Order: sequence, then structure tokens, then C-alpha cells
Amino acid sequence: MTTTSAPPRTSFAWRGLFLRLHFYAGVLVGPFVLVAALTGVLYALTPQLESWVYSDQLRVPVSSQQLPLSQQIDAALATSPQGTVVAVRPAPEPGDTTRVLFSEKGLGESERRAVFVDPGTGRVTGDLVAYGTSGVLPLRMTLSQLHRNLMLGEPGRLYSELAASWLWVVALGGLVLWITRPRNSKRIRTHGLIGVWVLVGALFLSATGLTWSAYAGENVSTLRQAFGWATPSLKMPSGGGGDHAEHGEHSSSGNGHSDIDTVLWAARTSGIDARPVEIGLPATPGGAWKVTEIGRSWPTQVDAVAIQDGAVVSSVKFADYPLAAKLTRWGIDAHMGALFGWPNQLVLLLIGGGLVALVVLGYRMWWRRRPTKGFGRPTPRGQWRKAPPVALIGLGVGALAVGWFVPLLGISLVLFFAIDLLLGRRAKTA
Repeated sequence: MTTTSAPPRTSFAWRGLFLRLHFYAGVLVGPFVLVAALTGVLYALTPQLESWVYSDQLRVPVSSQQLPLSQQIDAALATSPQGTVVAVRPAPEPGDTTRVLFSEKGLGESERRAVFVDPGTGRVTGDLVAYGTSGVLPLRMTLSQLHRNLMLGEPGRLYSELAASWLWVVALGGLVLWITRPRNSKRIRTHGLIGVWVLVGALFLSATGLTWSAYAGENVSTLRQAFGWATPSLKMPSGGGGDHAEHGEHSSSGNGHSDIDTVLWAARTSGIDARPVEIGLPATPGGAWKVTEIGRSWPTQVDAVAIQDGAVVSSVKFADYPLAAKLTRWGIDAHMGALFGWPNQLVLLLIGGGLVALVVLGYRMWWRRRPTKGFGRPTPRGQWRKAPPVALIGLGVGALAVGWFVPLLGISLVLFFAIDLLLGRRAKTA
């Protein structure tokens, strides 16, 4: 009896083109992805570390009674801080401290001075700079800025946007290469297998990361506004308080907090029942207070109300958000490791570790195959000629559209083509 072997797999006409793009993207963008993955993993692991490092400020003995919030603010003011009280975060659980938040000259964008007060005794346990709506403290703030912009300010954001812009392209291109791969390389199998396992996570991190980016993020915001997908904002009465969590200095004085306990009671009776919350003081005498749920864990509770003269004058409920706004909220919180607690952190650790392994293995393959001269050994030039013309035109139009919407992707893609042409000319003249 004779046996016949299975016919060899038909070569995928696009494989060479994908392989060439994957090569250049991996070599040139790999360092940005590596740094973003490492700093992202560090940030995701810091909530427990932050609780331990700042335990003296965050934790106090449980007390059977609590002082009124107005007295807790008085205790914070007794420390003679330099700034102005703009918001208060009541102790969310027994044994936690209350945060009295001050605007202060010299602080950066979205930074506030937090004075920590024992709600049972009024004892001040310390003060630290807190950052953003999440209220992260200096350790996490440093790692957040490292992940976001390498501590370089706005120019440094280009690194993270470049990583997020290319991550989905590299991931999907790698999937194509894995499906059409030859089955004769252990290194490629290891690299590709890890890529398949982290594919969904990589696409998720890329999409959510772009929503925060400088250029693509602006296009995302414009698109959401155009389709009515934007996150609803709380309407404040004329002369009211606005969003103390996000903006700069305010004119409210330390004497304007006597009604804060009444305001919190009114917010609780109106349905603001989640913990923790932030109470924003009025910007002008007689203005509106803003009470916002600031927890980021599941189930999501980010309702907000404006209160004036003891009554709710406007409100925003998360249940009424457009679906796109809800998805954005969930995506951001999951990206930060806050949505599902430690399981969320563990998933981010696995995804980040997988991305680090992919970059390291990719460079290892490149190093072993590198020529003695030149940039590397990509797939031979001219791969685009193997693709059907109609499909190639469609790919070009799609690339232009994506490059416009994600500008750093478009600019760097043009740069890749320029490098490829230069290397091609050099090879011809060598």
C-alpha cells in the first residue's frame, strides 16, 4: 500500500508584506512597547503597595463615633496649609482617614494637597500631594507619569501614544503571520504562541490607551461628540462650583464649609449612596456644591449631583450614560487595574509580562539573524506586487484613513517606508 503526503500549504500572497511590516514595526517600535508594558505593570501593582507605604496617613484606629465633616475640615485648616479648601473626601470605611483637599500654587495640573484627618478624633495624620480624580498619592503618581510620559511632560506623551498606535497593528499582523506560519522554527512558535495568548489584551490596551493620547485621543473625543457618545457632564447653576477635581484654583474660602454635613446628607438621600465620594465646595458664596461618586470598582457607580440651598438642582446618573460612554468608563478603569480589583491587576500583569516577552524574543530572533552589515534581514522587497491590485488599493485607502485618525501611526508608517527605500537604494549601490 502506498501513502501520499499532504500537499504543502499554499503560500499566502500577503504574508511577505505583513512580515516586512511586522519586522520594521517590531525593531523600531519595540522599545516603546517594552517601556509602556514595564511601566504599566508597575503601576497596576501599586495599589496594595501604596496602602502599605502610606498606612500612617491612610489608616487610623476604628472609632465608634465620627466628628462632623465641618469639624474635620477645621482640624485640617488648623495645620495652616498654604492653599484653599476645594473638596473633601469623607472616610469611606471605618479605620480610613478623611481627605481635605486644597488647591495650592506651585502644584501641577490635576494635583492637590491632601490633608488626612482621623474622623474619630480630628487628629491630622499627615499631608501629601494627590493626583487626579483617582486621588493617587506620590508613589503611584510617579509611576503613572512614568507610564504616561516618561516624566518628560507633554512631549513625553508621544512615546506612549506611539506604542498604543502600533500595538494593535503589530498584534493583528502577528496573528496573520501565526496563521500562515511555516512549522519549522521553535523560536517563531514560542514568539507566536505568546502573541496569540495576549492578542485580545494587547488590542484592549491599545484601544483604551489611545483614548487618553494627545492626538488620536482628540480625534476619538471629536467622534464621540459627533455621534452623541460623550460622557454627560453635570450642569452646575450659574456661579456654581464646577469640577474641583479637574480644574485649578478656586476662590472659596475656608469659612464656607459649615453646611457640608447638610450637603452630604442631601446627596445621600438623593441616591448618592456609594463610597467613596468627593464633595466639591462652591466656587462662590451661595453657589452649588458638587457631590460625586468616585469609586472605580465594579459595579460602576459614578453618579453626581449639584446641591444648592440644601436641595438637588441637577444630577447625572451612570445608568443614563450612552453605551459608548459606559464602555469608555469601563475600559479606562480596567486599563488602570481598578475595575475588578486584584483579578484585574493579575490580568494586566500577565498581559504586560507577555508583551515584554514578545519584545525580548523578537529582538533575540533579530539579533541571531542579523547580518554583519546593515539594519537587518527583512523579507525581500517588492512583496506588495504579490497582492491583488484591488485589495492593494483598498489597503492603501484604509491606511490613509487610519493614519489620519491615528496621526503618529501615519507619520511613523511614512518613516518606515522612507527607511525601506533608503535601504533599498543602498543595497543597489553596494
